[in-house]
Amino acid sequence: MKFPVVASRQSWFIRNRMTLLTIVIVAAYALFIQWFWGWPVILGQWAEVGAIPIIAALALLTSTYFLRTWRIYDYFPRETAGRFKVLFRVTQIHNLLNIMLPFRTGETSFPVLMRTEFGIPLARGTSALFVMRLLDLHALLAAAGIGFAIASPHNIVAWIVWVSFLSLPVVAFALRRPLLRLAGTMLPVKGQKLVVEVERGLPVDAAAFTRAWVMTVINWLVKVLVLAWALNLMGVLPMAASFGGALGGELSSVLPVHAPGGVGTYPAGITAGAVALGASSEKTALAALAQASINAHLLIIVSALTGTAISLPLGRSRKL
Repeated sequence: MKFPVVASRQSWFIRNRMTLLTIVIVAAYALFIQWFWGWPVILGQWAEVGAIPIIAALALLTSTYFLRTWRIYDYFPRETAGRFKVLFRVTQIHNLLNIMLPFRTGETSFPVLMRTEFGIPLARGTSALFVMRLLDLHALLAAAGIGFAIASPHNIVAWIVWVSFLSLPVVAFALRRPLLRLAGTMLPVKGQKLVVEVERGLPVDAAAFTRAWVMTVINWLVKVLVLAWALNLMGVLPMAASFGGALGGELSSVLPVHAPGGVGTYPAGITAGAVALGASSEKTALAALAQASINAHLLIIVSALTGTAISLPLGRSRKL
């Protein structure tokens, strides 16, 4: 038998566990920044950029989280109808866990939270997330392809290849039934069940797919352009290198190799992408690029924390 005081404390902890987790994550990351770089160094470069550009970048990055939520809201219209605020809170918790936990383990929170809040089966939530992540990866690779097509000496061929790649999701969705049947015949029984669940995770019709695809493209376009702008303000030149750095960082966050909080992997992705599209590889320039990549990474972290802070009071559920 539990005493009332103990039961009350447990109930309070259950209701506020996500808020407490957020606080712990923020504190741990702040301590890590101080230990590794020192906040005066980080804030010094931000001060050079100026408050208005930083606030504008944070506002634009945070706005993409509302667009992501709308994509999921439209993906599950019957289950999420009238509960956008609750869904925004769920997506922000999932986003923060996905950033902070290593090797994409934070992704597992999405189907669990969707089942808890909206009664969506785990298999369907997982398969829908898989499809959305494929669209995310395709959008990023298509954006990267623009830079390579511009830099290619064979412009016409490069652009033909790019347009063909860009249209892949449309072609795949149009041919989804024969492709899924073919995959089902080639896989064992357990694999066939997976194919069925993937089909359930697809948009219900062409209109729903088009909306999901367009929202994905807009979301990543805004995020990459804002990051490229921020990197350029911090001295990453030319602009093509800033664009490459933004793409490199975001690709590192989508791929399975992902350190806790993106520490190391995200700045490395920015550096690699910037050098690939024209940034200087001299020692001094690389040191400045590394500092800019760390600050851009912090911009992403702060925007995620801002989105989470906005979402926590919204649509508070009795189950969370």
